[in-house]
Amino acid sequence: MALISAWPLVSPVLFFLRCFSSSTASSEGSVFQFDIEGSSAVSTQEATVIRGQQQAVAPGSWVPFAEGCQEGFYRTSSGKCSPCNCNGNANRCLDGSGICVDCQRNTTGQHCEQCPDGFIGDAVRGVPTFCQPCPCPLPALANFAVSCYRKSGSVRCVCKENYAGPNCERCAPGYYGNPLLIGSTCKKCDCNGNSDPNLIFEDCDEVTGQCRNCLHHTTGFNCERCAPGYYGDARFAKNCTACNCGGRMCDSQTGECLADSPEVSTDTDCPTISCDKCIWDLTDDIRLSVLTIDESKSTLLSISTGVAAQRRLNDLNLTTIHLQEAMSKKKNHAMLWTIQVDDAADEMNDLLREAETLDEQGNEASSKGRLVQKETTEINNRASQLVQQLNNIRDNIEEINSKSKYYAIQQELSPEEIAQKRSVAEEMLKEIKRRKPFTNQRQLADEEENAAKELLQQIEAFHEKYNDTRSLVTDVLEQLSEQDVKLSDLEEALHQALDYVIQTEDINRENTARLQRQEKQHKKIKEQINEVNSTLLSATTILEGPQKVNSELGEVIKNASGFYAEIDGAKKELQEKIANLSLFDDDLVEKAMHHAHNLRRLADELDGNLYGVDSNGLVQRAINASNVYENIAGYIEEANKVASLALNTTNRVKDAAVGIDTQVIYHKGKSEELLIRAMQLQRTAHDSSSYTIADTSWQVNGTFARMSSLRSQLMRAIAKMQSAETEEARERLEQAQLKTAEAVSATTTVTQATTPMDENVKLWSQNLQDFQHNSEAYDSAVHSAGDAVQKLTEVFPQLLDKLRKVEQKAPANNISSSIQRIRELIAQTRSVASKVQVSMMFEGQSAVEVNPKINVEELKSFTSMSLYIKLHKDNPQLAASPDRFILYLGNKNAKHYIGLAIKNDNLVYIYNLGGQDVEIPLDAKPVSTWPSYFSIIKIERIGRHGKMFLTVPSLSSTAEEKFIKKGEVLGPGSLLNLEPENAVFYVGGVPPGFKLPPSLNLPGFIGCLELATLNDDVISLYNFKHIYNIDTTTSPPCARDKLAFTQSRAVSYFFDGSGYALARNIERRGKFSQVTRFDIEVRTPTDSGLILLMINGSMFFSLEMHNGFLYLRYDFGFSNGPMLLEDSMKKARINDAKFHEISIIYHNSKKMILVVDRRHIKSVDNERTAMPFTDIYIGGAPNEILHSSISSHLAGSIGFKGCMKGFQFQKKDFNLLEEPGTLGISYGCPEDSLMSRNAYFNGESFIASSQKVSLFTEFEGGFNFRTLQPSGLLFYYSEGSDVLSISMERGAVVLNASGTKIQSPERNYNDGKTHFIITSVTPERYELTVDDKKQSKKNPAKDRAGKSPDSIKKFYFGGSPLRTQQANFTGCISNAYFTRLDQEVEVEDFQKYSEKVQASLYGCPVESPPVALLHKKGKNSSKAKGNRNKKVGRDKDKISQPSSGLKKLYQVNFQREPQCHLPMNPKATEHAYQFGGTANSRQEFDHIPKDFSQRAQFSISLKTHSSHGMIFYISDEKETNFMALFVAHGRLIFMFNAGHQKIRIKSQEKYNDGLWHNVIFIRGKNIGRLIIDGLRVLEESFDGNANTWQVTEPLYIGGVAPGKAVKNIQINSVYSFSGCLSNLQLNGRSLTSASQTFSVTPCYEGPSEAGTYFSSQGGYVVLDESFSLGLKFEVVFEIRPRSSSGILLHGHSVNGEYLNMHMRNGQVTVKLNNGIRDFSTSVTLKQSLCDGRWHRIAVIRDANVVQLDVDSEVNHVVGPLNPKATDHREPVFIGGVPESLLTSSLTTRNSFIGCIRNFMIDEKPVSFSKAALVSGAVSINTCPAA
Repeated sequence: MALISAWPLVSPVLFFLRCFSSSTASSEGSVFQFDIEGSSAVSTQEATVIRGQQQAVAPGSWVPFAEGCQEGFYRTSSGKCSPCNCNGNANRCLDGSGICVDCQRNTTGQHCEQCPDGFIGDAVRGVPTFCQPCPCPLPALANFAVSCYRKSGSVRCVCKENYAGPNCERCAPGYYGNPLLIGSTCKKCDCNGNSDPNLIFEDCDEVTGQCRNCLHHTTGFNCERCAPGYYGDARFAKNCTACNCGGRMCDSQTGECLADSPEVSTDTDCPTISCDKCIWDLTDDIRLSVLTIDESKSTLLSISTGVAAQRRLNDLNLTTIHLQEAMSKKKNHAMLWTIQVDDAADEMNDLLREAETLDEQGNEASSKGRLVQKETTEINNRASQLVQQLNNIRDNIEEINSKSKYYAIQQELSPEEIAQKRSVAEEMLKEIKRRKPFTNQRQLADEEENAAKELLQQIEAFHEKYNDTRSLVTDVLEQLSEQDVKLSDLEEALHQALDYVIQTEDINRENTARLQRQEKQHKKIKEQINEVNSTLLSATTILEGPQKVNSELGEVIKNASGFYAEIDGAKKELQEKIANLSLFDDDLVEKAMHHAHNLRRLADELDGNLYGVDSNGLVQRAINASNVYENIAGYIEEANKVASLALNTTNRVKDAAVGIDTQVIYHKGKSEELLIRAMQLQRTAHDSSSYTIADTSWQVNGTFARMSSLRSQLMRAIAKMQSAETEEARERLEQAQLKTAEAVSATTTVTQATTPMDENVKLWSQNLQDFQHNSEAYDSAVHSAGDAVQKLTEVFPQLLDKLRKVEQKAPANNISSSIQRIRELIAQTRSVASKVQVSMMFEGQSAVEVNPKINVEELKSFTSMSLYIKLHKDNPQLAASPDRFILYLGNKNAKHYIGLAIKNDNLVYIYNLGGQDVEIPLDAKPVSTWPSYFSIIKIERIGRHGKMFLTVPSLSSTAEEKFIKKGEVLGPGSLLNLEPENAVFYVGGVPPGFKLPPSLNLPGFIGCLELATLNDDVISLYNFKHIYNIDTTTSPPCARDKLAFTQSRAVSYFFDGSGYALARNIERRGKFSQVTRFDIEVRTPTDSGLILLMINGSMFFSLEMHNGFLYLRYDFGFSNGPMLLEDSMKKARINDAKFHEISIIYHNSKKMILVVDRRHIKSVDNERTAMPFTDIYIGGAPNEILHSSISSHLAGSIGFKGCMKGFQFQKKDFNLLEEPGTLGISYGCPEDSLMSRNAYFNGESFIASSQKVSLFTEFEGGFNFRTLQPSGLLFYYSEGSDVLSISMERGAVVLNASGTKIQSPERNYNDGKTHFIITSVTPERYELTVDDKKQSKKNPAKDRAGKSPDSIKKFYFGGSPLRTQQANFTGCISNAYFTRLDQEVEVEDFQKYSEKVQASLYGCPVESPPVALLHKKGKNSSKAKGNRNKKVGRDKDKISQPSSGLKKLYQVNFQREPQCHLPMNPKATEHAYQFGGTANSRQEFDHIPKDFSQRAQFSISLKTHSSHGMIFYISDEKETNFMALFVAHGRLIFMFNAGHQKIRIKSQEKYNDGLWHNVIFIRGKNIGRLIIDGLRVLEESFDGNANTWQVTEPLYIGGVAPGKAVKNIQINSVYSFSGCLSNLQLNGRSLTSASQTFSVTPCYEGPSEAGTYFSSQGGYVVLDESFSLGLKFEVVFEIRPRSSSGILLHGHSVNGEYLNMHMRNGQVTVKLNNGIRDFSTSVTLKQSLCDGRWHRIAVIRDANVVQLDVDSEVNHVVGPLNPKATDHREPVFIGGVPESLLTSSLTTRNSFIGCIRNFMIDEKPVSFSKAALVSGAVSINTCPAA
């Protein structure tokens, strides 16, 4: 009303304005321009004319009224021109107000700063974040949102009424449709009111609209029909009623009963058809299918029509926009200069004031109107509610009325009775109204309601269980059918048994007849009895002899019984002794446990006194304690063995007695047999008349002969029993008593060993507290030993737990396992003890048996040992007897050993290789002249050559005295053959009873000794087996003086590959700041190893050495994943056995810098993030960390082996041995451990050196080798035309010296074991010795002129770059030596060789026996130059593959481009393919054998973790005939049809365990079989006609084409199999060449990560239609290529326009053709794109401008403008493109090889798993990481 009343005031103003503008349309100088439609603008031509008539106006300047402002400016009220503030989205704005006109780019608002409803973006920032249609779910084409907004980085849509979901991607409840499908909308569900009335919405399928849970006996797509067995109107009347036809069907509308079997014409040959309920159900289903097809057809037609209409509307909109622009130009031209400013200014101001007044009045009226409208709405709502309540009341009244009528009719009441009852009811209602609310009844009602709800929940739970049970019905039916078949088989068996019974009755009748005939014969036999009586009398006389023998046997039995009684008494005595012994064992265990608890208590007391005392002694005593535990376990085990032996002896005595008794019984039995036979003869004489008298006499004679033989046997047995049996039993009893006495003495020894332990520990503690020393180096050693003791104390509780099992009297097998576990723990303790670098004091009678961890095979050809020695010269015993024993390492039989002693004031090195001793005395430095502090001794042996070194340091300077002495074996021996069971290592002395060889049979050492190294390993005296007579209470260890030569030991640490250092809370020494720095120096000869590692959850920092170069990878929670920084340019090799200083600098929390030897190697930028770590591992880490979730990011999990020093954090030093978490490292940097005495060759590698050698004059050399290959070149040397080579040929070793060949007689040296070769060349002979087996030949060129001895020659190990007849060697060569002209004989350090080609100088990955025995008969896989050799040669025909499906790894084209870090093809399983990633990943085969319908046998190997998926499928065109193998719920199911019957064979076990399984499935003529791993055979027979079973190609493997198999297989198993398949065979022939491949790759091994992998076999991904590249787009993705060239992205239109992005030699190029011409831009990174890291690529197009970003490098190009350019929806290809779509102008046509991830188009992520097509070898969602 207010608006209507205000209209008379507003209308004259508007009329005046229109007249005013029209009257001045032709005038000039008009200031104001009015645009009624809001879209007016000045044309370009007119603006140009205007600008030509006026001068440029500066912002803020005064402009005359006759002139206007420039475009982009507006006139203020003061007359100045100010710039329009339209955020770049409009070119004009209104004068006076500055309001923008004609906002572009989907913007609105006074300053074009907002996005209108239905759009989202940032109108202020512009491209690329300008306003875009809401993606709800698809922008523009399918936008069903009222509005949208951003929240937490994602778009949230405010959907229309019919839609739901965060992006309106699905229909709301009660609606159906597919909003993601262009042209589809959400429609309301229509179930004709037959759905659940308790639901707010009708319940139907959200996509198809098919109604769920039709009620009221209805069915159909929309519940529009009555269910089978009911009739009526389901849509309107809703009166579906059950048919009354006695179980038969009726018409669904009329209810008329239908006939069971329609009559068929009798004059035809057709059989009678019986229509049952299934036929009518099938008819209804067909009708429903027709309706569904019609609806789908209409939907498809509407979709196509919608697209065409949309295009037509777009054209009309463009035409409308052009017309609107033209009209606005006309209007603007007409309105220019329409009125003079002078006359209009005053009038317009008045009008504006009046308009403002009117506006205020209008606002007041509007507010009143809104108030009135609000009140009206509320009233209307109340009225609606009232009407609804009235309707409800009316319905209730009607219902009551109808019920009352029904009640009256039911009860047959008269109208008077009805009125009476109604009056009673009214009175009751009045009474109810008068009463108070029914609170109690209300509570009861609520309780009943709750109970009803609980009952409803229980019913629903029961309903779920019912559904689950219902799903099992099919399985139960199958099992019932199987039982039915078995019952039928049982019935057949019963029929067969009945037949057998009938046959048996017939046989019985025949037997009865025979019996009658035999009775007649029996009468005849009785008549002949008298004739046999005489024979019986003679037999009686014969029996007198056996009776005598029987009496004699009785006496023997009495004697044997006496012996048995004596033995039984001895047995009881033995059992009593065994029982006493077991009781004694219990006492022993209790005493041992008592002493163990005391030891534990004393160890805890000593643990508090670690610092400030001699911890070395504590280490020794702690290990002694652990050794006592082992001794206790050993003594217990020995006691058990002795007791077992005694028990066995008793059992043997008992067995002997039983044997005597058995013999007696045996002979008695023989006698009884004689009696029985005689009685049988008597019966035979009575029963048979067929024997003649001659036969009877013959039998009697035979009986006499057997009697005589039995008598002789009896006599021999009696003589044997009466001889030595009693003496033997007594001897065994005496032996058992001796064994028992030994057991008692052993337990007594244990008791004596444990009793004095308490007193000794107390003495040690007191002695250690009194001992002090001022040496700083010694204190450092004490602290390191104390740390070792702390680790030992952690082990002791575990020892006590194991010993408690012995105390609890566990069974013998548990005791032995517990003792074994104790020994394992003690081995761990020894590993720590081996790092304790503290000496031991020896007093002349003491000794230590060391437990070296080295393999004796490693000591055969080369032995090196170093130790520290200090003599106590003031000891009177030493002065009286100066010759002393130092050490012995060898066999117990004093053959094959090395030793060290002091003899005749000289240090003497002695070794024996099976013949005579070799003694090397160091006479240059007598022992009496040695200083009073520690000196260093090193002894070495290579082959038969020995050498000894003595280093005497100085206390005041770094000067050292060095003495060397050498010798050699004169005999043939060259190997130290130690036996693992008999080898011992004694230091300082030997235990009593051990016999040393004469050369070492000397008194024990007096002084201090400390072991350092054995070969390459650090050893310690504290890693011992036993100690003898060492008492540190009187002789503490010698203190280490601070010597000059040990300065490096204080700062260097040795890592053996198994230990690590852990620095916790590193910020206690320095803080993470703007510049964070780590420094460390490393020295190593190995190829790989972990240097630094920090971990915090999923965040990590790792610095590794990989193939000799640094490899840094870290992730501090970056959004783009881990960062990689490596020495890809190979600037600094680390593994050259020299110290290298490594620095890691993290600058400003965003830049990582790698510096080696103060030279910048590389740097990389990352997101600004601080380091989130507190602890750091150095040189390694625990296995649980190395094999955790970060393992996929590590180059390897190998600990560092070598030396480290100078670890600093923020320039603050750390003493790694003082850190509490350090384990398994030691001080010092032993040179022997840094040598490379071993080299591994892969068949294409070799190493070479140039030295002064002359191998044809006087030469001796040797080396170890180990291989599985029968052929290969081991050593090569040439002088001119003369060649000396050592090689393997067919398993034999061959020496070739200038044409003279010497070959070893054996040909089995490729057995994977270590063998030693020695080659000798003299002017007279050539000699070849392999494992001490010598072969020789005369030197035919002994008279030739000698070669130049001073020239430098080159020699090769493992092969040669020159052309030779032999292939390069595959295997290991170690411990090589040969004589040179410029130096002594010593083992070769391969690290110093000048040329190393593809050889590894650390480790030997050759297999060891017994695995190597599998390859013994393999073929030779070594090839000539240019071919790659395999490491292991296998004969595939002779080696059967195990059923577990283990595969060997192979490398397909395992080459890598020079600039690429990763190989082109990752490691994969041979002939195995990976399926999955997409729903239709598969291989298709077109060839099917002709006999396929007769017999189809397939075999395949599979590996999967998936529960469902298709493995194999083939069918005919209509899929009537089919055969399939698939996985369902982890079980294998073989399914096929036999006519109309479906045969289903299902495994009981699950096979989705990630292991390989071999599966064979067969469809025969009348049987189907499923065989799994050759163990499970499942089969089922059927009746079928092979001629009717025909199938057609293709044959599907791993999945099926879209739409296939749905008819026969459940939907979950129709999707692609996710896993690996291999070895597919059809009827014995392999299927290898697929006709088509979709998303199938080789089955890669190793770690993987998220991404899509494009393999070298080619392939591409085609995106669906929802993603297209138009005139404006932004594409962003990440790549990690394995090849430097390949197509990344391609889009092509039908008119020749295209966009192509590709790599070529590491350069990324984007090339376009927009219909005018080609134009492109490129980016080349400084580092290689193929460096193994992820790189980000972005391309942005805006019409003719294209920008390309690659990491931080950016480039762009501006191409020609195409005014007719339009957007095309064409397919987008990723990773490759078909050849037919490529143009000739492209520089590369190869597919991309590598990984792509995080692919986005216009900020929308693209899921390749939902792509329109995945063709070729492309792995979706899985990318190999290595």
